Amino acid sequence: MDGTVLVADDDRTIRTVLTQALNRAGCRVHATSSLTTLMRWVAEGKGDTIITDVMMPDGNGLEMLPKIASDRPGLPVIVISAQNTIMTAIQAADAKAFDYLPKPFDLPDLMKRVAKALEQKKITYRANKKNDDDSNSETGLPLVGKSVPMQGVYRLVARLMNADLPVLVSGESGTGKSLIAKVLHSFSDRRNSPFFSISSTDLVELDGPAKILAKAKGGSLVIEEISDFSLETQARLVQMIDNPGEYSPRFIATIQGSMMDAVDNGMIRKDLFYRLGGATIELPSLRECVDDISILTDHFLNMFEKNGGPKRHLEKKAKDLFHGYSWPGNVRQLQNVVKRLCLTARELEISLSEVEQSLENQPEMEGSFVQGGTEKLSSDIERHLRRYFDLHGNILPPVGLYHRILRELEIPLIGVALEATGGNQAKCSDLLGINRNTLRKKINELDIKVSRRRKLM
Repeated sequence: MDGTVLVADDDRTIRTVLTQALNRAGCRVHATSSLTTLMRWVAEGKGDTIITDVMMPDGNGLEMLPKIASDRPGLPVIVISAQNTIMTAIQAADAKAFDYLPKPFDLPDLMKRVAKALEQKKITYRANKKNDDDSNSETGLPLVGKSVPMQGVYRLVARLMNADLPVLVSGESGTGKSLIAKVLHSFSDRRNSPFFSISSTDLVELDGPAKILAKAKGGSLVIEEISDFSLETQARLVQMIDNPGEYSPRFIATIQGSMMDAVDNGMIRKDLFYRLGGATIELPSLRECVDDISILTDHFLNMFEKNGGPKRHLEKKAKDLFHGYSWPGNVRQLQNVVKRLCLTARELEISLSEVEQSLENQPEMEGSFVQGGTEKLSSDIERHLRRYFDLHGNILPPVGLYHRILRELEIPLIGVALEATGGNQAKCSDLLGINRNTLRKKINELDIKVSRRRKLM
């Protein structure tokens, strides 16, 4: 047998016998004569199975079963009792005990029931894990990267898994900060305890911290995008961290960008930083993990197929374009682009032109354009062209670029000029400084709709 068994009985002899027998069978055992201690262990996430007496010095074991089921769904409880009446058995069944044995019990029989309870716990855990994995696969971000930066993240997460420290997870939007927080919880000793996320709105009310701690007791409390919290709510966070109550959760915070920059800019209180800066996990951008792009792309293509879609793949030049793109939205952007291409591609092989069109409609990297309208049009065009070339990485765009760019410029130029002159082609040709016949030719070639509504004359 493998697992941790919590034993609660006021009889020292029974505790000793059970501890020795379970240890010989390969189990880890925590034994107590106190129901209060047992419930504290349960709240802390300890134990895979419970063996408890009914009549304890500080309470009734049967009466605690609903609370155990509420705090730790799926945790098997075996009830043993010297009050071996039919009513005790019925009460144990009504309280949804995994099993019930009257005292004196047969030790080999009890050991078989413990083994059965531990096996059920494993099956429940595997089912829950599969549901979590399925959820991550469909709506979350996968941890499938093999690049050097991501391997560093994996090693750090492993070291911090059970460390009794608050953790700060930083990174650009779409890098998977919430997923890392979930991994820190799901594979830690707190995995059987609550996992609870909060946003700034959860702390608006004065009793917000108390409600939050009541839900997250002994588990993991994730503070999502902490820089979005007002300084007032940050002060409440500080108070909550300083006074977590009896069942202190583990605090995990996420932030987009640098925590130190946010502190320097006055967006994060220094006292909050000191409390949450116990350990930091900085997630790399996808631009820093170029080797993972093809792995992630294949993963999303496979997920589309598993969800009932056709088996699609990228043509070679389309893969190269994916590899050379900057991905300002990181893994989340890559996931959405692949999903859209899978839904809209005309053939099973997704073409370069389809990828080009999809990526050209994506937003720019934040900060890549200077704000304001004081620059010349040529500066905007130059930035657009540089981005267009960057999209193609180490390969050149398809031939005929000159005419494609001029066409893209002519369409809005002539369209806006016609709109401004109310569709009067004579005035429009004068405005543009071109021959009227040339204008008519361009209107037909570029399929420009002529508006008759007068705007500017």
